[in-house]
Amino acid sequence: MMQHEKKIKVLIVDDHQVVRQGLRTFLELQEDIIVVGEAGDGATAVELVRQLNPDVVLMDLVMPRLDGIEATRQAKLLAANIKIIALTSFTEDEKVFPAIQAGASSYLLKDVSPDDLVEAIRAAYRGEVRLHPDILRKLMEQVALQSMPQREIRVESLTERELDVVRLVAQGRNNHEIAQALVISEKTVKTHISNILGKLHLEDRTQLAIYALKKGLVDLD
Repeated sequence: MMQHEKKIKVLIVDDHQVVRQGLRTFLELQEDIIVVGEAGDGATAVELVRQLNPDVVLMDLVMPRLDGIEATRQAKLLAANIKIIALTSFTEDEKVFPAIQAGASSYLLKDVSPDDLVEAIRAAYRGEVRLHPDILRKLMEQVALQSMPQREIRVESLTERELDVVRLVAQGRNNHEIAQALVISEKTVKTHISNILGKLHLEDRTQLAIYALKKGLVDLD
């Protein structure tokens, strides 16, 4: 990596010091990532977001003083462009779906491999969404009608290629991986996703992934 390239500033938030240290250890090995701070509770996390202006926050969901959901909500009010990756120990965590509504952009289990977490941070920085398949299943159990547009959405409005893109998005693939799978350019993938969101009246990839699962367009088993 060239010295002039901007590093991704990461804030680690978890109420267990051992977890924070473990995350910091392998993140600091990455040339394009710098850990700018740590917080052991949500209130401190919000204050550090104000002070340090991180690009990406690794946010535990269950913490003292202020939980990860409210900390996420307050952090997004302070910095709308900040990317927050919600970390949870269990797929059954009832806080996962509210984290979406609060503004988290990706949702991973704490036992995620170091390589996958690093890639998730890079993807979040690029504006992409990463969703653990087990968490997607849990989201499907909790998703309410009001989380999706009320108007009727017709799958028939999508082309076969667009349906292929939707399935890959729901599997958590990033634009590069989708491009490789479909043998098209990343620019074409971005165009497809923009067209799909427009046709389905959806706002982002998270809603698209949930939509795909609701419509039975992808099987994660």
